[in-house]
Amino acid sequence: MRGVHPIRLVCALLGVSRSGYYRWRRQPLGARRRRDAELKAQIATAHRKGRGAYGAPRIVKELRDHGTPISQRRCARLMRELSLKGKKRHCRRPRTTDSRHGQPVPANYLAQRPPPTGPNQVWVSDLTSLKTGEGWLYLAVILDVWSRRVVGWACAATLHARVVVTALERALRERRPSAGLLHHSDRGSQYIDHDFLQVLARHGIERSMSRAGNCYDNAVAESFFSSFKTESGLEEAPPATRRDGELASFDYIESFYNRTRRHSSLGYLSPVAFEQQRSITDIKAA
Repeated sequence: MRGVHPIRLVCALLGVSRSGYYRWRRQPLGARRRRDAELKAQIATAHRKGRGAYGAPRIVKELRDHGTPISQRRCARLMRELSLKGKKRHCRRPRTTDSRHGQPVPANYLAQRPPPTGPNQVWVSDLTSLKTGEGWLYLAVILDVWSRRVVGWACAATLHARVVVTALERALRERRPSAGLLHHSDRGSQYIDHDFLQVLARHGIERSMSRAGNCYDNAVAESFFSSFKTESGLEEAPPATRRDGELASFDYIESFYNRTRRHSSLGYLSPVAFEQQRSITDIKAA
């Protein structure tokens, strides 16, 4: 502005003295402003680490865990100045459930049980569809309710029951649960398939299913898919091929969600960090 308008004229228009303007220019950056600049750099790094999904609460926890004290109010202000914000999840109704199979289904035993106190006590399953350049890709997941960790998942080009069987078999190989595990799902035909039921019976797994037309009975799985579709970017930019969709699912689940993403119900720990922390606590208690 100095090269366009005389300083005297600008100061007069703004109602400030020339001496005050020059005194302000000579002053070094204040301590609070310097600290804000440092925090902005850390906030931007944490936001990138969270793949653009983190809002102020998760970024505050990220910074505090790395030794940087900051209030949520200050973090939110600095995020606004940086034009950064978390991704908001959208409510979605399931579109992959076909419960018109006429087969008997078990009751919702999940609602009757107290919250799990350790791993491999309660698993929940669900399916979702992903649009790709080659057509639909279907993703089946199994989560441990205690740690919210995805313990098994699989992708397929069709809604055949094999996709949920594969996800279950992977979870069983990974976790090796004891008999007495409760498996909960919606009433989809895949979850009453003969092959799927055989795997459950062979490992002594108890069945539970949601009430008819009530997606909230499977809220943990529904919440995961809401986060997945919002944070993975697969809805905004559908992959070109089914293989690309499967690789993107692997990246989100194994690289980000299980190991990095901070979960509000776990004290802002990732599922893997939560399990590791509890394991250390149990060892010390013993």
